[in-house]
Amino acid sequence: MASEVARAPESDPVKQFSVFAENKVGRLKEFVDLLASHHIHVLGLTTKENTDSAILRVIVDDPDAARLLFLEHGFPFTESNLLAVELRTGADLGEVLGALYSAEINIHYTYPLITRPNGLAVLAMSVEDLDLAARALRGSGLSVLFQRDLSR
Repeated sequence: MASEVARAPESDPVKQFSVFAENKVGRLKEFVDLLASHHIHVLGLTTKENTDSAILRVIVDDPDAARLLFLEHGFPFTESNLLAVELRTGADLGEVLGALYSAEINIHYTYPLITRPNGLAVLAMSVEDLDLAARALRGSGLSVLFQRDLSR
């Protein structure tokens, strides 16, 4: 089966961690400081808060080190693969959405990266079919990034 085939390192999708944290003043700073103290750089971040807890969705430059750090410090987390696409101009957003619409790919959520690999804006997206979405975007002349493009 295709899903059982090992991916080449250059095609590893961008890793996102969804970390569950207490919703209290300063908790996000503590989380980011913990990563920074271990030389793990936050490349993308979005939060979703509830009354007592928050979900911190984060993309980092060293997912393996972050995974170990979360386990070591007792942060409950899940890991998922995202699609990252470069935006050369503001008009590229319409191209991205059009390509995914044409391929009938559902977008669950998006957020921009904080860093700008290659000096360009990057949009991270959770989509229902990562491989099909990547093919559709590349077919429209857009650049899809992989974890290796974001890692140190």
